[in-house]
Amino acid sequence: MTFLTNIANILAKYWQVFLIQGIGYTLLLSVIAVAGGAFFGSLLALAKRSKLKILKALAAILVEVVRGTPVLLQLYIGVFVFPMIIPKLSSLPYIYSVSIVLIINSSAYVSEIIRSGIEAVDVGQMEAARSLGLTHSTAMLSIILPQAVKNILPALGNEFIMVVKETSLASTFFVGELMTAYLKVKGYTYLTMECLAIVGVLYFALTYILSKILKAFERRMKAHA
Repeated sequence: MTFLTNIANILAKYWQVFLIQGIGYTLLLSVIAVAGGAFFGSLLALAKRSKLKILKALAAILVEVVRGTPVLLQLYIGVFVFPMIIPKLSSLPYIYSVSIVLIINSSAYVSEIIRSGIEAVDVGQMEAARSLGLTHSTAMLSIILPQAVKNILPALGNEFIMVVKETSLASTFFVGELMTAYLKVKGYTYLTMECLAIVGVLYFALTYILSKILKAFERRMKAHA
C-alpha cells in the first residue's frame, strides 16, 4: 500500500510535470521528427532512385551511416558537434539540436519505407504516365508517391511509435520529455521505483493509444481506397 500511496502522492503534487510537460515534449519531439523525417525521407528516397550516381551514392551513404549508428551517439554529435559547425546553435536550448538529430534519424528510416512503397507500385503506372506526356518528376509526385504513401501507412505509424520511445534518450540532455520528467521528480522525492512505475505506465498508455488511433486511421484510409 505504501508503494501505491507514494505514487498517488507523487501524481497529486507533480502531475503537471508528467502529464503536461513530459507527455507534451515527448509528443512535440515525435511529431517534429516524423514530419521532418517524412519530408526529408521522401527526398532521400527519390535521391536513391536518381540517375545521378553522385546523388544516389551520397543518399545511400547518409542512410547507411544513420541506420548503422546508435541514436544516442547521434544525439551527442548533434548536441556537441553541430554547434561547432553552426555557431548559432550553441546559444539555443538543446531541444533544437535534439530535434535536428531526430529528424535526420527518422529521415533515414522513412526513406527506406518510402523506397519500398514506391517499388511496390506497378511499374506500368510510370510507363503509362510517361506515355501521356508527363515528366518523370511530375509522374512520381502526382501518381506514384500518393499510391506509395497508402501502401506504407502501417510502417509510418510504427516509425512514429518507435520515435516516441526513442525520445527517452533525449533525457540525457534534459529537454523536458517523459524521462526528463522522471529525473526531475525523482530528484525532488527520492522515490525511484514509484517514479519509474509512473513513467512506464505513461509510455505504455501513450504508445497503446497512438497505435489504436493509427490503426483506426489506416482502416478508414483502406475503406476510402
